[in-house]
Amino acid sequence: MHLTVVLLTMLLLPAASVLIERWTGAAPAPLWQLIGKWFVFWGVGVRLLIAGTRQIVRPELTATGIFGVTDKAAFPLAQELGFWNLTIGLIAIASIRRPDWVVPMAIAGMFFYAMAGALHVTNKSREFSENVAMISDLGMAALLFVFLAATLPSWWR
Repeated sequence: MHLTVVLLTMLLLPAASVLIERWTGAAPAPLWQLIGKWFVFWGVGVRLLIAGTRQIVRPELTATGIFGVTDKAAFPLAQELGFWNLTIGLIAIASIRRPDWVVPMAIAGMFFYAMAGALHVTNKSREFSENVAMISDLGMAALLFVFLAATLPSWWR
């Protein structure tokens, strides 16, 4: 299930949204603007909303499944991570109606995913779930970095 959610929210749905909006001409926006809009919405917003909700409701899944911690004393930490993910996810989702929020949410998402991915890299005894998290985190961080590199010069003006 984790892999399916990651593939849908971080690759398939944002890419499909970019292509649909580009092909339908619903908004004659530059390609990078569409990439930022939809990858922030799906990859940062929906993905972190789902992760945050899951971490709040079932903290043991993150604590044990990703971090390998079985001590119940760690579950509140996973829930706190869930509160953060839920908050960032909601703001990133709201960026669909507030285009001026896309770049700041891309910056937040890029740093979050880059740091989370780097943390996963350091765990040499990663299992499947953590490998999925590591690859998707680093991939999204890279995509958001490229989007920001293409966008920031004009955004600062």
